[in-house]
Amino acid sequence: DGLLILGVLKQDYLDMLMQNIKVPFVCLDFYDKGHECDAVITDNYYGMYKLTNYLFEMGHEDIAYVGTLLYTNSITDRYFGYCKALLEHGKQVKTEWVIPDRDMETGNQGKDFPFILPEKMPTAFVCNCDLTAGVLTGFLERAGYRVPEDVSVVGFDNYMLPGICDLGITTYAV
Repeated sequence: DGLLILGVLKQDYLDMLMQNIKVPFVCLDFYDKGHECDAVITDNYYGMYKLTNYLFEMGHEDIAYVGTLLYTNSITDRYFGYCKALLEHGKQVKTEWVIPDRDMETGNQGKDFPFILPEKMPTAFVCNCDLTAGVLTGFLERAGYRVPEDVSVVGFDNYMLPGICDLGITTYAV
């Protein structure tokens, strides 16, 4: 009777679906600028704005964003929420504090992803998702940082895969 399309799809597959679907459909957790369709999405912008403001409330002044911009709409929308919170606190976005979390071409991420840490470390990292927060936490610990004693890490989605991170991560629940 209908179709729910969940998550980001490869463009050629999405194009094929849009041309061939003969029943009503709704896109969940993504939208596509190339196709007119109904979508239900998380308020990524406002959620990340609130999460970044929470870090300011906890006393952080130097906050980095972790997520590969333009990989998905949600990652980029969350980045803009982060930017708004920084601007409202009189902070500028530092390009070295916008840290990719996956390969742009393949989407590969995970425990072996080679994060590039800035020379001057922030006191907190706001991550585009909990998976990234968990993987980053392990990366930071292997680099000699203690989480949360030396640096804070927060995530988004309220969904952590088992075995990724043993710490309780502050997150924004979708």
